[in-house]
Amino acid sequence: MKRRVITAAWRAGLALVLVVALASAGAAAEYKRHHQDQIKNLVAGKADAAIKFCQGFLEKNPDDLESHFILAMAYAQGGDIARAMAHVEKGVAGGLDFGRFLAGPRDLLAPLTGSEAFQAFAKKHPTPLVHGPMVGHVTDSSARIWVRTAAEAAVQVRVSQSPRMDGPVRSAEVKTGAEGDFAAVLVIEGLEPDTLYHYDVGVGGKRVLSKPAAFRTFPKAGAAAKFDIIFGGGAGFTPQHEHMWNTVASRRPLAMLWLGDNVYIDAPTMPEMQRYCYYRRQSRPEYRRYVASTANYAIYDDHDFGLNDCIPGPDIDDPPWKRPVWRLFKENWANPSYGGGEKQPGCWYAFSIGDVDVFMLDCRYYRTLKSTPPTMLGPVGKAWLKEALKASKGTFRILASSVPWAYGAKPGSKDPWQGYKEEREEIFSFLAENKIGGVLLISADRHRSDLWKIERPDGYALYEFESSRLTNIHTHGIMKGCLYGYNKTCSFGLLGFDTTKKDPEVTYRIGTIDNEIVHTFTLKKSQLTHAP
Repeated sequence: MKRRVITAAWRAGLALVLVVALASAGAAAEYKRHHQDQIKNLVAGKADAAIKFCQGFLEKNPDDLESHFILAMAYAQGGDIARAMAHVEKGVAGGLDFGRFLAGPRDLLAPLTGSEAFQAFAKKHPTPLVHGPMVGHVTDSSARIWVRTAAEAAVQVRVSQSPRMDGPVRSAEVKTGAEGDFAAVLVIEGLEPDTLYHYDVGVGGKRVLSKPAAFRTFPKAGAAAKFDIIFGGGAGFTPQHEHMWNTVASRRPLAMLWLGDNVYIDAPTMPEMQRYCYYRRQSRPEYRRYVASTANYAIYDDHDFGLNDCIPGPDIDDPPWKRPVWRLFKENWANPSYGGGEKQPGCWYAFSIGDVDVFMLDCRYYRTLKSTPPTMLGPVGKAWLKEALKASKGTFRILASSVPWAYGAKPGSKDPWQGYKEEREEIFSFLAENKIGGVLLISADRHRSDLWKIERPDGYALYEFESSRLTNIHTHGIMKGCLYGYNKTCSFGLLGFDTTKKDPEVTYRIGTIDNEIVHTFTLKKSQLTHAP
């Protein structure tokens, strides 16, 4: 295993691994759910139940930081501020980011954060920036930087090619507020292509980063280039696997594609739970370092949007939780766009890196089996995809789905594309009819990493790269029919593009949480070209 910088949070996470392993395999397997259940108890006014569970969990796992966070909320709800503060202090001393108590869920934390004891403690731990910075959508001349502040504040990002921030500087300023959950996206323009930029963040006129972060702009639009991107899903919160973000950061990808189940929520009518699940990931130091230097793009899947294998239906506002969940998703990312906006909510969009075009699909919001034929994308999302594909001039074109394309990936299930065969065939036939070459399929959902080949009667064979066990413990078995499958430990998908070659190529690599490459597969553009 690679050497890592040992922090207080890492030591606490390592201790948790050892204790949980000795305590019970079942407890470890469902770690992400344990404290989510206590959030449900707190929302239902059952603080005593949350206290009882967390006390018992701490007896078996004395270094568990999340239990201290829940106990602080629970005791405060019961009016016992002294005990609540004891758990705040124990959690922070053990390595829990103090920003957790400022971020929220704010309604559940209000009895605690409004107390004199907490406010006195907070003065010793100034935390104006509770989450971020995160690099979002990047182009060859611009970048979006996402942040969340502890309170309403003016936020500024300064960008320079100099690590000392003493050269030409470009900046942007926005104001955060309660309406957007104190999150904001700052847009920097006028940048140079394929250039490393350093940046710092100011909140209320004061710099808040210990040292400038850095990101690279994309190659010139439409130009041939060499670069790597990471993709995957299945990123349930698991302390002993959070060092995955150190692993993928070491690969220095130009971008990260989050393909769904990025956090596991399964509570579409409970915004407190949704925020809690985002916050605990966004507060991890490993995650924060990673997203501060890599362009991040996200779509949701069932566990982020609704419930397991959910089919929400074709209507925009039925069920009524759809639009609020979508808005909360928007608050936590910095994508180039979100479907058709308020008029037609969704998470589909397209962007380009050099001469590689990426199409991120929304496979949940409008999914229905009651139409003829059944649709996963919905009529608007599908029409957008066809139009965007016809307009694309990319050497390679990535179709990014949150669920598998290959029929053998989840036999017997109607949740992946095998449940929507007519629509899948419509898309694939459209590619052939319009002689759209260079198409690569990527997906997530299955807790493993796969390579599939989908033979076509009317065009070139399509290859699918699937990866969805970034941090999950739960594993899905290897399926017959795939060219390769890996599920021994957490893994990620790595796509290396080189379009500068005479015959441009892409290489799919499967990497493990311990940074071992277990499989490599290369495709050339000539293999993804329609016959004349």
